[in-house]
Formats: sequence, C-alpha cells, structure tokens
Amino acid sequence: MHMSTADLYDEHGEALQSCSLQFRQYGARRAFHGLITTLRCHEDNALLKSILEEPGEGRALVVDGGGSLEAALLGDVIAGTAAANGWAGVVVNGAVRDVVALGAIDLGVKALGSNPRKSHKHGLGTRDVAVIFGGVLFHPGATIYSDDDGILVTTRGR
Repeated sequence: MHMSTADLYDEHGEALQSCSLQFRQYGARRAFHGLITTLRCHEDNALLKSILEEPGEGRALVVDGGGSLEAALLGDVIAGTAAANGWAGVVVNGAVRDVVALGAIDLGVKALGSNPRKSHKHGLGTRDVAVIFGGVLFHPGATIYSDDDGILVTTRGR
C-alpha cells in the first residue's frame, strides 16, 4: 500500500526534506519510492544511460542536470531500459523527450520540462555524489518518495 507524500510528511515532519521545485509527471508510474542513486551531468546523458542499464533493484535515479532545458537527458528508449531493469523512477532536474511514449512506460519520471533536442554523448558527469536542488540535499543511499503532491527525501541511511 502506498502512503502519500502528504501523509508521510504529516507523520514524520521535518525528518523529511521537501523538494520545492515544481516537477511535471511524465511516466506511467505516478507514485514511487526507493533508495537514491545520484548523477550530476550537463546536457550529456551517456553516463545516465549506463547507470539505467544496471539492475535497478527498486532504486530511483536523481539527476541534477543543472535545470537545463536545452537538451533532453531522458527519452523513451532509455526509460524503457530503466523499467525493464527494475528501476522505480527517475527525477531529472532538466528536460526529457518522447513525452507521449514516456506516459506508457511503467516508470516514475519527473522532470522540469521537455525538449526534442538530443543531449551530448561524451560521458561527462559525476555519479554517487550529493546533489542539491529545490532546497533538498539528495544523498546516495537516502530514500526518495514521489507522487503527484511532490518529492520527499530522508536523510542519509533512513
């Protein structure tokens, strides 16, 4: 049974961080939670693709794309791979593409917006580092809870 982020916040209060960025829902899975894996990259999705090719084991990938809407970091092909590999969701502080197709994939996908432009494929980025956006410190290994009301994150290891 899924407990809504509003109910979780009512129960745990300030023990949870609440993300203030107003993400849009793109995936078919509107609510998800899981342990966080992080990635910091800018308009380059090669590392994102390689991470989502790994077994997800119910994890969620939090991608700090610097808020750039210039190029999509995630599209339907990579999202389909993530769903097939058992990822719960992907949060992109940036853009996605193939939004109609994303809506049919059983994966949580949140992003700031969309852009049909492809990203670079240079493999630039940093994995498993703390990233900050929307007033939240996303640590690898913390737990994320996401639904239509927003995003909550535990402190590390909770």
